[in-house]
Amino acid sequence: MAKPRTRCPWSEGVSDAYLAYHDTEWGVPVHDDATQFEFLVLEAAQAGLSWSTVLHRRDGYRRAFAGFDAAKVARFTPKRIAAILQDPGVIRNRLKVESAVSNARAFLAVQAEFGRFSDYLWRFVDGRPVQNAWREQREVPATSAVSDAISKDLKKRGFRFVGSTIIYAHLQATGLVNDHLVGCFRHAPCAPLGKRRR
Repeated sequence: MAKPRTRCPWSEGVSDAYLAYHDTEWGVPVHDDATQFEFLVLEAAQAGLSWSTVLHRRDGYRRAFAGFDAAKVARFTPKRIAAILQDPGVIRNRLKVESAVSNARAFLAVQAEFGRFSDYLWRFVDGRPVQNAWREQREVPATSAVSDAISKDLKKRGFRFVGSTIIYAHLQATGLVNDHLVGCFRHAPCAPLGKRRR
């Protein structure tokens, strides 16, 4: 009989989709701008809510926000925003929906300056994921010096809903930080290139 996998405690007991997200996506280094933009939209939508609330609406967000194509979202009109605010497949918060559109415009400006948004973001960790070695969930921080710096810079560039806590969650999700617990079966696969800080 196969030994049960040990996972980060936050991932269990919610849904199969939530478990699959932990097992296949969370903490995997992302260098693709479309995925980076997707997580910027989803993490901003999460503000004040649980991640499961947003994750279970992911398909709705994909439909509403043009497959997370930042160039298309940047061109959304007030009429298109009004239509999204009637869509039960997304969290119908006007500030969050409007921020996705304004953030898309800021995202394109970063791409114009750095070539890719991913290149801009990975500069903050010297191009390699930060490897942590937490043993218990209570050790995992909500922010870091890196998320503080990115948050401050993004705000200066006109991004909204990019506080340090939201940005730290983004870094965890997109693998710039490996915060899988050391006992989790995903810690080692997500740590091939990193530098240990502890």
